[in-house]
Amino acid sequence: MAKRLIPSLNRVLVEKVIPPSKTSAGILLPEKTSKLNSGKVVAVGPGTRESNGNLIAVSVKEGDTVLLPEYGGTQINLSDKEYHLYRDEDILGTLHD
Repeated sequence: MAKRLIPSLNRVLVEKVIPPSKTSAGILLPEKTSKLNSGKVVAVGPGTRESNGNLIAVSVKEGDTVLLPEYGGTQINLSDKEYHLYRDEDILGTLHD
């Protein structure tokens, strides 16, 4: 990435994962199988502050694979790549192997 974007407060920068449309054997997959909205966390902000000044850290870290809502987020284009900026509370969960 030519420019390094560091999200502010409790925001998370995500690069959406595009699932394959066919298998390695050449079988075409239906569109329903590629409907899962997931992405890889590229950068996270420092978090937000409580009213008494304590820092509430972001619940995900760089490199995590997360489940995203169908709608929402802010689309950002950097160096011919498409990224999305979400608030920490908008992320539905993390995906593990």
